[in-house]
Amino acid sequence: MNTMVTTDRQDERLQSRVGVRGAITDVIERARGGDLGVIPVAVGLVVIWSVLQVLNPVFLSSANLVNLTLESAAVGIIALGIVCVLLVAQIDLSVGSVSGLSGAVVGVLFVLQGLPIWAAIAAAVVMGAVIGWLYAQLFNRFGVPSFVITLAGLLAFLGLQLYVLRTRGSINLPFDSGLVHFAQLAFVPAWLSYTLAVLAAAGLFTSGYVHARERRKAGLSANSVTMLAVRSAALLAVLVFVVWYLGRTRGVGWMFVLFVGMVLVMHYLLSRTRWGRSVYAVGGNVEAARRAGINVKAIYTSVFVLCSTFAAVGGILAAARLAAVNQSSGGGDVNLNAIAAAVIGGTSLFGGRGTAFSALLGIIVIQSISSGLTLLNLDSSIRFVVTGVVLLLAVVVDSVARKSRTSHGRA
Repeated sequence: MNTMVTTDRQDERLQSRVGVRGAITDVIERARGGDLGVIPVAVGLVVIWSVLQVLNPVFLSSANLVNLTLESAAVGIIALGIVCVLLVAQIDLSVGSVSGLSGAVVGVLFVLQGLPIWAAIAAAVVMGAVIGWLYAQLFNRFGVPSFVITLAGLLAFLGLQLYVLRTRGSINLPFDSGLVHFAQLAFVPAWLSYTLAVLAAAGLFTSGYVHARERRKAGLSANSVTMLAVRSAALLAVLVFVVWYLGRTRGVGWMFVLFVGMVLVMHYLLSRTRWGRSVYAVGGNVEAARRAGINVKAIYTSVFVLCSTFAAVGGILAAARLAAVNQSSGGGDVNLNAIAAAVIGGTSLFGGRGTAFSALLGIIVIQSISSGLTLLNLDSSIRFVVTGVVLLLAVVVDSVARKSRTSHGRA
């Protein structure tokens, strides 16, 4: 009798979460259980934008937002790699140095050695992948903490970058090269921007429909077609507005489209593939993942390789954005901003929680702070303080949510 009552209650819960109201209820219940998702960063972004817009009406202008998106792409791609290693409860402190070294390699091979630009880029990206593979070997074979490995890498690759550039100090990339044009002057045509917006909404509906059908076959709760349509329509409305608003000046940059595309690909890999489920399993509990038959060493290798590869890609785009590479490339706050973006975007430092969208949301928050304070003509020291406070708040929220999930699970 009790079993029948319990089953009936479960069925009622499943049915109550089918519609729009059920979806909202589901989000509220998850938030109460400590699964806040993107709620904190979304609220924080609204607050930051509102304050900065009040202080300077130019902040939310189309021209400034176009610049904001372009400036976010390079470090955002680096942050995407940081998300991967944080998901398995590890860290990479050398992404800044790897990005700077990658830019230097492209500059030397393309400008000084005369290699085709595609060959120089390929060499830098392969170098980044090899660095990640070396990190993984040291971690898997000798058990050296990733903090120590990547800290050593930070110093070593910074020194290698200085050696590659030597007395030149700086190498200018030709403005007429395709790489520089892509980073500075390449914008998506208006018709194609709207087409991509429609395809994104259609893709969201299709993937959601397929996922819901699989869950129903397994006897699990799933979103209704109405809910999927409403969600896709909302995304389409937002994207169309963004395209229209940014199109009032220069439009959507191809470099930002590349960044968003990489985020979408990583989101699919992390959420819909066996590899992605294994990443979350290793980050949640290494021993349990090992006993479940997951090749833990292979997972660690994959995330370290991805992180360093993304760092190399980000470094190349950063050099293209400036049309130059120098001894300070990848230095300064690049390393800290990439890590901060992943954490602020919602990736847990304790592993097992976070999405690829953490990199996108986090870097927009950081770049918004930087852009807003620059418009206010405030000293860069204030930017570091504000970013630090936001980072601390993100970690506090994550810690509180983690405790809430633990107590909720025990209850």
